[in-house]
Formats: sequence, structure tokens, C-alpha cells
Amino acid sequence: MSLRGKPALGRHMRFALVNGRSPRADSFCVTCEELIGASYLREVGTKLVYCDQNCYADHCKSAVLALASDAKAS
Repeated sequence: MSLRGKPALGRHMRFALVNGRSPRADSFCVTCEELIGASYLREVGTKLVYCDQNCYADHCKSAVLALASDAKAS
């Protein structure tokens, strides 16, 4: 679907939920390192793969905490 002739994918889309399709053989979740099955989440900007939305959320939270910690240290 498009909006004013532009693709729907854009700066507001952060991840894609993939169902019924496995990524490359032996792909693992970035957060928990579990083997990825037929359904997974892929971050659009980095193309990182997560086994579910909980692992994606955990990864985002840990990134924010790391950035906040670095900001305090500066």
C-alpha cells in the first residue's frame, strides 16, 4: 500500500512480523539466542532477527539503558 505514490515502508516502520517463512538456516534470535522458527520479527533498519516481540522489546529496553548510562558517564 502506498501514500501519495510513496512506498508504505518508511521511517516510521521499525520492524516486520514474518509468518510462515524461516530465515536462513541456523538463524538465531539476537536477544535470547534461540533458533528462529517459521515466525519471527525482523528489525527493518538493522535487519536483526528476533524470535518474538518480547525479545525485540527487551533488546530495545537494554539499548535505551545503555545509552542513558553512557550519557551519565560523559
